Amino acid sequence: MEKELTHKPLKDEIYDALHRQIIAGKYGPGDWLRQEDIATHMGVSMTPVREALDLLVATGLAERVPYRGVRVREMSVKDVADAYGLRLMLEALIAREAALHITPEQIASLEKKMDEMKKRVKLHDMPQERQLSREFHASIAEASGNDLLIKLYAVVANAFPDWLLYEAIFRNPELLAGSVAQTYEEHRAIMDALIKGDADKAVQTSIDHVLDSGKWLEEYLKIPSELLREKEKFVSSLIKKSK
Repeated sequence: MEKELTHKPLKDEIYDALHRQIIAGKYGPGDWLRQEDIATHMGVSMTPVREALDLLVATGLAERVPYRGVRVREMSVKDVADAYGLRLMLEALIAREAALHITPEQIASLEKKMDEMKKRVKLHDMPQERQLSREFHASIAEASGNDLLIKLYAVVANAFPDWLLYEAIFRNPELLAGSVAQTYEEHRAIMDALIKGDADKAVQTSIDHVLDSGKWLEEYLKIPSELLREKEKFVSSLIKKSK
């Protein structure tokens, strides 16, 4: 493990470093996060590592197993389907709120992330592209200005198995170019709606983006289609009632 610390409270620095490594695929579902090993590799004491692991558990990315320790969360088929449904719902909510409240400074920051993502087109760029994509969506949540919604989104985003979807690209590298181009186009559509302050369009483009992930869940993680359609139908009905 590289020493990837910055200038935050130590527990937050360690949390950020571990978070990056999990979504980059260094740790997979079920892998143990050993306090002693992490402390040794990062050159820190056990206390901030323990606090960082507590944060990972609190945000849903890891789970604590009594008498054994902390490991990257393992997800059942139902867990994945539930996270998918919640993400559909929350992406719609944050997109609507962000379209109404986003500032020029936040738009400029999102554009910079878009520019960085556009450069990540090689297979070895995928961990960085994944991190940038997460930051892109987290920034939209921040632009909503709703603190509770921001916290809920962070938990759901951590529960969504996007790191497993990226593994499909590594197993099927011929998918890379099409996937990168489509993701960029979908992010661009969301951005254009936010810039125009078009809340309805922001909602629809955000939902379309998550629906595309649903196709990957079905094809590459073998999540039963009936579970995914059930979540999509439920979210669609909620959105129609809100109009």
